[in-house]
Amino acid sequence: MNVTEAIETRMSCRAFLGTPVPQAVVREILTTASRAPSGGNLQPWFVYVLAGEPLRELIERVRAKTSAHPLGEGTEYNIYPPNLKEPYRSRRFKCGEDMYALVGIGRGERDRRLEQYARNYEFFGAPVGLFFAIDRIMGSDQWSDVGMFMQSIMLLARERGLHTCPQESWAGWHQRVGEFLGLPPERMLFCGMALGYRDESAPINRMHTERAPLEEFATFRGF
Repeated sequence: MNVTEAIETRMSCRAFLGTPVPQAVVREILTTASRAPSGGNLQPWFVYVLAGEPLRELIERVRAKTSAHPLGEGTEYNIYPPNLKEPYRSRRFKCGEDMYALVGIGRGERDRRLEQYARNYEFFGAPVGLFFAIDRIMGSDQWSDVGMFMQSIMLLARERGLHTCPQESWAGWHQRVGEFLGLPPERMLFCGMALGYRDESAPINRMHTERAPLEEFATFRGF
């Protein structure tokens, strides 16, 4: 698989098979992804990888709290800017509506929507869960470096026939996840990521988000 194919076939997978992913494969992906660029070669990322019993234990701990806090207990940062303006607001709204439509959940079915959302906290059944953290002294430039590291992981996963789902929703459980992982106080939890083999039969995995045309976001001069 070439890079173009990896980019075009990458998607946020929300239903995984239970098929295990060997530790050696995960280590290989992370080692290669560490070649991602970062300003000044700071490499400002930390990743914690869970599988097997540790993953099940964390999921159970969070599941016990989701009835009282279905959207988590609060984040340390704004996942989306307050008062999101157009066209971003409409894009986000359409993404959510398209996703729920694929699994037959109507707009007024709040309980079912929350139930589906809670699947985030099960890593959608993936056998591997990754958590990404960054040192609190870092700024927005270094956060973008973490994003490039994560994108590299997602593309390398596709090269190996795997799928992923980056999940900022885990930031809503930053305190409990931090305690479970033993995050030192100077590290902030950014997000999670599910990793595994896609369930090809799951309707939700037919999700294909639209992209704006080139003319809407690119400006060319001097050609």
